[in-house]
This record gives sequence, structure tokens and C-alpha cells, in this order.
Amino acid sequence: MSKTKIRVGLAGAAGRMGQTIAQGIHKQPDMELVLAIDREHSGQSLLDLIGSHVPDIPIRPKLGEALDEVPCDVLVDFTHPSAAPQHAVSALRRGVAPIIGTSGLLSDDLKEIRALSEEVGVPAMVVPNFAIGAVLMMRFAEMAARYLPDCEIVEMHHDGKADSPSGTALRTADMVANARRRRPTENYAQLIKVEGARGALHQDVQIHSVRLKGMLAHQIVMFGGEGETLTIRHDSLSRSSFVEGVNAAIRAVLQTKGLTVGLEQVLD
Repeated sequence: MSKTKIRVGLAGAAGRMGQTIAQGIHKQPDMELVLAIDREHSGQSLLDLIGSHVPDIPIRPKLGEALDEVPCDVLVDFTHPSAAPQHAVSALRRGVAPIIGTSGLLSDDLKEIRALSEEVGVPAMVVPNFAIGAVLMMRFAEMAARYLPDCEIVEMHHDGKADSPSGTALRTADMVANARRRRPTENYAQLIKVEGARGALHQDVQIHSVRLKGMLAHQIVMFGGEGETLTIRHDSLSRSSFVEGVNAAIRAVLQTKGLTVGLEQVLD
């Protein structure tokens, strides 16, 4: 095992996202995928499961035990919001920097991860969306919000997504709210005929969630002004769209301190 390579563990390695990310990591000359965690397919070889472009390592069921046995520098987590926070804690307590790609973490989860990261002196990252285009979409929305405070978001995902709204939508709304120079227009004349028709309100941004078969990850950010509208849209058409961002996060996390939220914080 080369000491010059970043040793990476992957939680959720047997899932569709995990398999794509595993292949992406394996192709990088400066990284080595040394650990695969997943309750499904436990004991099976990752290579036998995926077929190619991954190392021949066993899939292990329990993260803590695996981290005690296999030295890692970074843990990438694509599991479930019910498990990811504890995975981050387990990694931090063992000196491993967690990168959480699982959506749906709560504010209390972030507080716990941030506090522990600072306590043990090990960095951590929580990334709502690894697609470079999605990061640009959020930045463009942040720029637009300075001049057009009236904003609504429509986020569309596959029907298996666990959380609503998506982490990307919430992160976008936070960035829009922080960038606004004036409050959005208030609408006092609404007659809501069906509860939820206007979506959910977060940071004075209406967010609408769509969950349908055939979709992957899509978001539209719409701004309205006097006599004009501005629409910013991003579509992830394949899970491969997240690979470049994951690799960028792996390379960057060990150079950060504390908890970093959002891939935009570490991109040049």
C-alpha cells in the first residue's frame, strides 16, 4: 500500500451511488479504496459485486470494527440520514476525516459533527451535492439573489430519495437568503385551496419537491422581478456526474479545519 496515496473508505459501497463512486475512486492515481462498508452483500468481494474497475476487497457490515482494522485517511458516506451522522462520529473518533454525501442531515446532526471535529482536531465535510454543475447553479443563484430577492425552487428526484426537500434545495435557499439585500415580496392575497399547494417555506423561499420514477436529480431556481424572470436549471442525468466532485472533496478535506458544508467551499 503506497503511503503517498489517500486511503479511502466508502460506506454504502454496494448501493448504486456507492458502486459508481467506488469505480471513480479506483481510477485516481493518488487514491486507494481500501475499505468498503455495506450491510447488503456483506462478505462478498467488491470486485465480484461490481465486476470491474474496483479493488478486490471484502464488503464489511460494521463501520467501527472495520475502521479499527483497516487504516483510512478519509471516509466517504453514501448511506442513509439515519446512519450517516453516527458514521461521521465513528470516523472522527478514530482520526478519519468523514465526507458525508448522504442528504437529509438535521441541524442538530451538523452541530454534533462540528463540535466533535473541533474537539478531536479532525476535519469533516457535509456536501449536499457533488455535481460541479449543481455547485455552479447554487453560486449563480446566490449572485442573482442580490438583485432579485423573490425566489422559488423546484427540486425533482427519483422516487427512492429518502428526504424532502433535498439537501441541495435547502442549501440553495440558505445561500439565497444570505445573499439578499432586501426582503422578498409578501403575498397577502393567497387563497390556498389544497394544503401544500405552495410547497414548503424555508428562509422565505418556496420549495417544491417532486418524486418520480425515471428522474435522478434535477433542480430549477426561479427568480422574479419587475417585468422579468430568471431561471437557473441543473440536471444530473447520470450518477457519474457526482464522481468529479467526490474526488475533489477527498483531495481537499485533509487540508481543511473543522466542519465544511458545501463543495463550493473547497473548489478553486
